[in-house]
Amino acid sequence: MSLKAQLEAIIYAAETPITLEQMTQLVKETVIAEGAADEAEMKSRVRSCVEELVGQFGSPDHGIEIRQVAGGYRMSTKPEQHEVVRAFAKSLKPPIRLSLPALETLAVIAYKQPVTVPEINDIRGVDSGGVIGTLLDRKLITTAGRKQVIGRPILYKTTKEFLMRFGLKDVNELPSMEEFEKLVAESFQSELIPADSAPAASEVETAENQAPEAASEEVSEAEKAG
Repeated sequence: MSLKAQLEAIIYAAETPITLEQMTQLVKETVIAEGAADEAEMKSRVRSCVEELVGQFGSPDHGIEIRQVAGGYRMSTKPEQHEVVRAFAKSLKPPIRLSLPALETLAVIAYKQPVTVPEINDIRGVDSGGVIGTLLDRKLITTAGRKQVIGRPILYKTTKEFLMRFGLKDVNELPSMEEFEKLVAESFQSELIPADSAPAASEVETAENQAPEAASEEVSEAEKAG
């Protein structure tokens, strides 16, 4: 990969303005391989590539620009594109907010689907029909017919929304349980109900016991390993 391509990727990925010094350290091996003799020359080459990138993105053909902000560089949409970007942002669905019990139930369904509520109860050990209702409302799961056993309980499976949320082509791309738990934490961490505003455990139990169908609580360590 060329030095310019590396710098472009770094500036794009940076959450805050990144300085020339920071970029120079990150691409140090590449710059040395290209013949830079000392620190000053390395920084000079990085500055030159960044300036080229600034010029390229300054073209009317780009909707994004690289700007100097607070002593560093960052990518941002150009002012003339703000209206279309604002319209796009308004069209987005509101963020999904899920409790930890709901996330745990979602994991059980994802790996055991199609699965019934009694089966989820056996795995998690707690009645939580309200959690199933939450996942249905969020369109992360849907019904998949009824199991041909006594009582014909409803089967549940994940949805296209679930795949989109986790960036999966299909359920065959599901990672290991450990990797899934990490993915869940990263994807939903900023959207979890804060502990101080979440209902107390007794309130959760009450809500779940009042729900029409049973669901679950924590997945056992044995189940996770399996």
